[in-house]
Parts: sequence; structure tokens; C-alpha cells
Amino acid sequence: MAMIKLVQCPTYVYTRHCRTTLPSCTTRNQDSCASSCSTQKSRRVFSLSALTLSFSALIFSNGPSSNAQVPQFIELPNSGGVKALDLRIGDGDIPLDGDVVAIHYYGRLAAKQGWRFDSTYDHKDETGEPIPFSFILGSGKVISGIESAVRSMKVGGLRRVIIPPSQGYQNTSQEPLPPNYFDRQRLFTTIFNPTRLANGEGATLGTVIFDIELVSLRHL
Repeated sequence: MAMIKLVQCPTYVYTRHCRTTLPSCTTRNQDSCASSCSTQKSRRVFSLSALTLSFSALIFSNGPSSNAQVPQFIELPNSGGVKALDLRIGDGDIPLDGDVVAIHYYGRLAAKQGWRFDSTYDHKDETGEPIPFSFILGSGKVISGIESAVRSMKVGGLRRVIIPPSQGYQNTSQEPLPPNYFDRQRLFTTIFNPTRLANGEGATLGTVIFDIELVSLRHL
């Protein structure tokens, strides 16, 4: 089995300009003022800046186990091999097929050094707030791995999932899709590269990693 190495997982943060009122900066204290302003920048991590979980590397192989401490993923039942790590357990309802669910996500490829191909943080409304991605659970319009992950989450939960090729993108119309044309092209030319697939690299090329927060659900 080929080794898949995921470089450091970034913290999913967007910041706004510092609006904190600071004392007048003089020549003597201007460095400390600048430092204070920097530390006062508001950070949002799915409404959870305290749960910063990053690792320098994740290695999946059949070789001997490493001494490095890595988070323990579990395989979700009846998911086709989707592995999940709960970063936060929600306290809301669990969705059912047919519900409209809204999620925030951060999607990366296992290939290309963990290239980020899309994030709902980049999809903003007129006020600058990120827009969650909504879909009907069980509709089949999104990749199977995301549906499997969301089915066992509670509203408010945050989960990292490793989705194998069989549960990832099977065609170029499955959602979620990067809104940027060039990002879509790069994503699909990587996943469906015929030469590399013929060389047996499909397990690496088609593996995607999503961080998912279940924001809300609505019964139809």
C-alpha cells in the first residue's frame, strides 16, 4: 500500500481588521501597541478558536507503527471506509435523510501536499460573513463520504474526515464544487489523471480530507 503523507493541517481562521481601541502609540510604546493589536484580531474557527488541532504529519501505511503521537481516526460504520476524527461533539439534533443540512467545510487533497481546493470561508455574503453549504441529506448530489460523515454528527459538531476515492468524487458534477473554474480543473485533472491512475496511484489521487461543521438542519 502506498504511503500517504499529509503535511501540517492548517487552522481554519479568517481574521478581520483590529477594531480594538488602544492607547495612543508613542515612539516608546508603538511596538507593544502593534503587538497588542495583532493579538486582538478576531479569529473564527467554526466559532471555536479554542479547539486548534494541528498535526505536523499524518502517515497511513502498512509498515511498522511510528512512535509519533497522532490523533486516532475511527472508521465510520457502513461508510465504505471513511475515517473520522471528532474535533468537537455537537449538542444539537442528528440529521435524517431528507433533511436540509447546512455545513461549513474545508476541503483538501491528500495529493499535492494537502492542497486546499475549496472552503466555505471563501464564500461570503454582502456583509463579509461566510455562507454555509446546504444540501438535502440522502439526495446523492454530494460525494458519499460527506453524507456518511454528516449522518452521525450532531448540530454544532466539528469533524475531520478522510474520504477514500470510492466515497469521494466519482464525476465532475458531484458537490461540493470549488466555485473557481481553475480550482475545479486542477481538482479533477488530479483525481482523474488517466496516466497516474494507470500507474496505480488512484488511492492517493482520489483521497480527499474535509473538516466539516454541522451548522444547522431543517426537516422538510
